[in-house]
Amino acid sequence: MAIGPVEYLILGFPGNNFTGRIAPALADLVDRGLVNIIDLTFVGKDDDGNLVTFEFDALEELAEFAGIDGEIGGLINDEDIAYAAAALEPGSSAAILVWENAWATTFAEAVRDADGVVLEGGRIPHELIEAALAELAAAI
Repeated sequence: MAIGPVEYLILGFPGNNFTGRIAPALADLVDRGLVNIIDLTFVGKDDDGNLVTFEFDALEELAEFAGIDGEIGGLINDEDIAYAAAALEPGSSAAILVWENAWATTFAEAVRDADGVVLEGGRIPHELIEAALAELAAAI
């Protein structure tokens, strides 16, 4: 089975300021075939710091996630949830998302067929890229 690179992301929402605007943007990526959702879990801490987990159909703010196509469930485990929750302050929540970068499947297969291996990879935070690009523009 051909599969593109798989990534995970933990999105924090301090103070539970979750507006749900993520769901339509994520659905658009899925609908355009750019990503495939593999798993999605929501975690939080109540005001006393106790861990809670919830499905997208448990809260009105998350209802839009129900319409996103994907193989949601089973990959994120209790250890992953505990890891994500460790970074949360009481009264905050997070979404743990695992997806396949479907857009890169052909490239990933070509790398594997050429016996290539990923030696390192990572994401550069938006704030750092924004600052670096501003510096470059100013220097030109």
